[in-house]
Amino acid sequence: MADELAGRHVVVTRPAGQAAHLAEALINLGARPVLFPVLTIFDIDDPRPLQEAALKLDDVDWAAFVSPNAVEKALGAILALRPWPSGLRAATVGKSSEQALAKHGITDVVAPQERFDSEALLELPELQQMAGKRVMIFRGDGGRELLGDTLKQRGAAVEYVSCYRRGRPALDPAPLLKLWSEGRLDAVTVTSSEGLRNLVDMVGKLGQTWLKKTPLFVPHQRIAGLARAIGCREVMLTGPGDDGLVAGLLEYFRDHARVA
Repeated sequence: MADELAGRHVVVTRPAGQAAHLAEALINLGARPVLFPVLTIFDIDDPRPLQEAALKLDDVDWAAFVSPNAVEKALGAILALRPWPSGLRAATVGKSSEQALAKHGITDVVAPQERFDSEALLELPELQQMAGKRVMIFRGDGGRELLGDTLKQRGAAVEYVSCYRRGRPALDPAPLLKLWSEGRLDAVTVTSSEGLRNLVDMVGKLGQTWLKKTPLFVPHQRIAGLARAIGCREVMLTGPGDDGLVAGLLEYFRDHARVA
């Protein structure tokens, strides 16, 4: 077993219920994951718009999902009411969302294979000729408008469907502050810009000072740009998903091995 991560404390900031895969991978490499979720995923207050959208899917050409949370929350409601329409095409932005769709039996999915964001999805040939197409975009409450706005410009009729909402957990940062004060917090992983902003708020002024000095591993250039703007000194852009984060951690600590 590689020992680059042995004994290292790595903060995992994925929402509770979505951190187990990364935490297990880190444990298998000898690391000590520190679970500190910076986002909480809630059901939407009023489920009726999502239920109504489910019943209109026979008239829709494309269903787009912006995240694994969107897949799980939307399909939980849709498949409780009806089967997935045979002619409905699915699109999503990343591997994790694609895998979540596959778990529900939806395998004919258009998704980028390299960069994993709305920009990359919009570059795919299947989404260029959209005149007259009807698109439902399943997402959290709020969120980026780029996907829908661009599809509208290409002639599609776009409907947004909120299927979850995000919040900031009320967590005590004391365990992180203690590790930082002892010099034993080795790395932080963050997987969304909103999560990074929440983390900065949650750790307070003292924690922010330490955070800026701690190697930060992120899977997207947009998060990396925000981290640098906040003042983080060591920002490592990794490959997508948990596998990308683990590979980035291994590479970094292989190159920065402790001096005996």
